[in-house]
Amino acid sequence: MSESKDLSKGAIFPIGDKLPEQFSSNFIGQAYLNMLTTTGVTIGNVTFEPGCRNNWHIHHKGGQILLVTGGRGYYQEWGKEAMELHPGDVVNIPPEIKHWHGAARDRWFSHLAVEVPAEGASNEWLEAVTDDVYGKLN
Repeated sequence: MSESKDLSKGAIFPIGDKLPEQFSSNFIGQAYLNMLTTTGVTIGNVTFEPGCRNNWHIHHKGGQILLVTGGRGYYQEWGKEAMELHPGDVVNIPPEIKHWHGAARDRWFSHLAVEVPAEGASNEWLEAVTDDVYGKLN
């Protein structure tokens, strides 16, 4: 069975394609993106292979909401402990909060990323989540 078939087993939405190069440089490991809508509120289904995580980043002005749909993953704000995430969890990320999210080492992880619309909203990608920080998680 192919990697993408394994990841999509039991998924609510198709996992989509590997991240485009403009985004993949901000991830450690492989993630997939299926844009569900780009009109009005932008919603993308993001699926992370085991061990995959995105870099620290900030959503300026608009913020983001994560709706966890599958697997097991983590969300962490700068200076705080990481939160373990499971299907049904919702994370409301206010604007200007430095954070990262991604899969557990041994499980794939999928969430809907809802971009909160705001005039002048943008994302600022920062440094990678180090193996030291990530390695402390179960």
